[in-house]
Amino acid sequence: MFRKVIGQKPAEAPEAPAPAAPAPQPPPAPVSSSPAAPVSAAPPQSAPPQQQRPPTASRNVLSSDVDIKGSVKFTNDLVVDGKIEGEISSDGNLTVGENARLKAEIKTATIVVYGKVHGNMTATDRVELKASAEVVGDIKAKILSIEAGAIFVGKSTVGTPSTPAAAASAQQQKPSNGGGNSDRQNNQKGNSQQGNLAGIKS
Repeated sequence: MFRKVIGQKPAEAPEAPAPAAPAPQPPPAPVSSSPAAPVSAAPPQSAPPQQQRPPTASRNVLSSDVDIKGSVKFTNDLVVDGKIEGEISSDGNLTVGENARLKAEIKTATIVVYGKVHGNMTATDRVELKASAEVVGDIKAKILSIEAGAIFVGKSTVGTPSTPAAAASAQQQKPSNGGGNSDRQNNQKGNSQQGNLAGIKS
């Protein structure tokens, strides 16, 4: 009734297919305990507008090795350290250096003299003669400044008088004429007295 089966294995149930391995999930991002500071969007900084600089006045320089014969005209400023013979005219400022030797008629707005000038100078504003200056000629300006040690040989006309020069000269001539008449009258009186004395003596 019972059979002994040797070497036979009991029938095994078919194995179920192994479940697929789940896909690895990325690790969660670390959470910081400190509260995040609010980020404020900074407004874009605009570059400051560039200020337009006014053009600087040009300054002309004539060095000591320059020798000019003729007329010189300039606009702004001129510094002369050489020799000029002729005429200088401008609406700007003239500076005569210590080594300068000028033989010219000068007509400018402002004249500052450190060197030697032989000629008349006319300035619409002012004339300054420094201690080392040597000027031979007439000066006409609103303001005249002469430092101690400067040499000036000539006639100066500074400013504008309140009364015209013609009226002042006329007033000066009137008393001189009256004085002449009185002198003549005195001479006539003296002659008559001498005649009377001569008649008495005779």
